[in-house]
Amino acid sequence: MMRVRLKADGRIVEIQPDGSEKTLNHRDPASFVRQVRARCGLTQAAFAEKIEVPIETVRNWEQGKRHPRGPARALLKLIDSAPEAAFAALGGGRR
Repeated sequence: MMRVRLKADGRIVEIQPDGSEKTLNHRDPASFVRQVRARCGLTQAAFAEKIEVPIETVRNWEQGKRHPRGPARALLKLIDSAPEAAFAALGGGRR
């Protein structure tokens, strides 16, 4: 029997036998952006600076007003799977 939980940020997670959680709904772009940023432990402002976009862009993504497309979506997926490598390649923020 699968145990699932709805989190406060809108994610649906499956409760694993060891007590860990696995996110099930990656389809919502807003929650995906929030999740990636939260895993990095960054504020919206710090995250925006690291990926070199205006803070308004991150806010709009997280509020669901806009969706990351093309290169931005690819970058978020890279940050999700390998944050250290992605941020190292970006050089840590604006020059």
